[in-house]
Amino acid sequence: MKTVNSDTRNRSPRRRADQQPLTVNRRRFLKAAAQAAAFLAVPMVVPGAVVGRDGGVAPSERIVLGGVGIGNRGSYVLGCFLQQPDVRFAAIADVKEARRQAVKKRADAQYGNQDCAMYRDLREMLARQDIDAVLIATGPNWHAAASVLAANAGKDVYCEKPCTKNIAQSFALAETFRRTARVFQAGTQRRSLPNFVFAIELARQGKLGKLQSVHAHPAGLGTSMSGWLPAEPEPDKESVDWDLYLGPAAWRPFNRRLLDGFNFEKGGGLVGGGCLEWGSHCVDLCQWAADADATAPVEYEPKDGRLYARYASGVRLVVRDDGWLPLGSCPVRFEGSTGWVETGDNGDIMASSESLLVGKGAKIGGYPADFHVRDFLDCVKSRGQPRANAEVACWSHVTCHAANIALFLNRKVNYDPAKNEFIGDDEANRLRSEALREPWRI
Repeated sequence: MKTVNSDTRNRSPRRRADQQPLTVNRRRFLKAAAQAAAFLAVPMVVPGAVVGRDGGVAPSERIVLGGVGIGNRGSYVLGCFLQQPDVRFAAIADVKEARRQAVKKRADAQYGNQDCAMYRDLREMLARQDIDAVLIATGPNWHAAASVLAANAGKDVYCEKPCTKNIAQSFALAETFRRTARVFQAGTQRRSLPNFVFAIELARQGKLGKLQSVHAHPAGLGTSMSGWLPAEPEPDKESVDWDLYLGPAAWRPFNRRLLDGFNFEKGGGLVGGGCLEWGSHCVDLCQWAADADATAPVEYEPKDGRLYARYASGVRLVVRDDGWLPLGSCPVRFEGSTGWVETGDNGDIMASSESLLVGKGAKIGGYPADFHVRDFLDCVKSRGQPRANAEVACWSHVTCHAANIALFLNRKVNYDPAKNEFIGDDEANRLRSEALREPWRI
């Protein structure tokens, strides 16, 4: 083995015979030194936006965002992200070519370039190291699987609702974001709207007396099993990737009617929404008001066209379509021993006494997502927990799924949140999860 002598290791290398000695002319040296000094004396002009002045955001402070499945709802939420100065939208992944092109055109117009990349398969986009976060706005069938893939790829996630298909997925979602320490925000933007927050604080601060019941609007309590539509010729994969569109769902033949709006899988193999559609908004708000963000009701019973549930605390959850004040869509009502409050999407708040409304602030109607998007972005930077984080989303969705199971079975069920099982009820327990197609199991 060849060794290196420590005496020669740091010696200068021997000059070859064909090398000329380096000579420096004194006059040339002084001239070069003067030129260098003159260059260093000239102030360098750096645009303010580069360092975050003049209303700009320094590149190091920007959040690079990708999008997955940006359709009607996703287009609106994307607009909320694009208006944030610290967001740079870089890529779109969508199984539909027309939507890929539309999102790219919008992003390129926003930034005056052609930089927005397009992907048919979300996994290719998630492999990019420069993307910090993703907006997921696919059909509900994909929400949980895409969120888990994104978290495992090191991305933070803003995911539209409903976020999971069943109870098992709800717990898998929460566990994934705990394990990966990624930031998750469910698209339940009413958690960030002042009128809903004000009403919830009245309930949580005891200003209604002892809380007795919370009321949620479901926009329909019907449930049914997923089915097939007549087979149609399958389009070219680049135009619409039908297999990737199905993703975790059971295979079925292509039918164009399944490509628009909320698709066939809304949760637990059940369609029609039940408590999950608006419930992922309204039940979520009731969970917060009842101080139940880390649990679910223990009893669910469909009765007289409504769904009645009861928390271990004794507070009753009532999911109903009827009897609401004219306060717009997605209303909630909280009732205590000494008063009540009700609010909805038009931004108005009504209560049992005017004194309860002191300090309610300016009216903001129309359920904008701007506040919720900003909450998410701030947490991406601080690594804090946003209002609708994965734990919160888990339990509000568990409540909705359990209610849907009671509605589907058309009978009372009892649930143990600590064990995640329906008590002595094999039929209900089988509906906590469903088979997912390979390779989309989570």
